[in-house]
Amino acid sequence: MNMQAMLKQAQKLQKEMMDAQEQINNMEFIGKSSLVTIKANGKKEILDVKIEAEEIDKDDIEMIQDMLIVAINDAFKQVDKETEEKMGKYTKGMPGLF
Repeated sequence: MNMQAMLKQAQKLQKEMMDAQEQINNMEFIGKSSLVTIKANGKKEILDVKIEAEEIDKDDIEMIQDMLIVAINDAFKQVDKETEEKMGKYTKGMPGLF
């Protein structure tokens, strides 16, 4: 394969990677923890937080904080999984690239 063909292939691969990353960034992921639901995008930005307020005693603030952490981490794990599924084919042998 000549250099120009390799460069063209690399540019194609780069565009595919950028397209896949953009697709992930625009997706929404829902993290849940009993009374708490979190919506995040693929950039790991929190878009929405819902708390089942009627089910919560005002003395349970610490429990709500823990549920928020669990729900956020759940949503972020989904982002990581989707990123690995879409980007893994481009990053084989290069862990931590995305």
